[in-house]
Amino acid sequence: MIIIEKNEGKKVAYEVTGNKITFGDDEITLNLAKYERDEEVQVDICRNDENILIAGPSTFFVANVIIPARKYTEEHEPVPFSMENVTLVLWALIDRVDDREED
Repeated sequence: MIIIEKNEGKKVAYEVTGNKITFGDDEITLNLAKYERDEEVQVDICRNDENILIAGPSTFFVANVIIPARKYTEEHEPVPFSMENVTLVLWALIDRVDDREED
């Protein structure tokens, strides 16, 4: 897996097991082999206003998982999925500002 740290600061915890990547404290697990397509796929992992990790657009980027387009052999058979070709872009965690007014 290719790791890119987009900016400085603390990053989300993650663990890679086989073709799966888990973010946070077992909050989100993705089987990346299931996302492989004939074109590049990017899965955005974000944190919403309630500090919950979600896959998809939200308030704060945490990570981007970039899965390259599926490759084929000369016999037009798909090459087996490899985590070595996946790029993980990590963003610094932003401390959420509590904008509620104090009474």
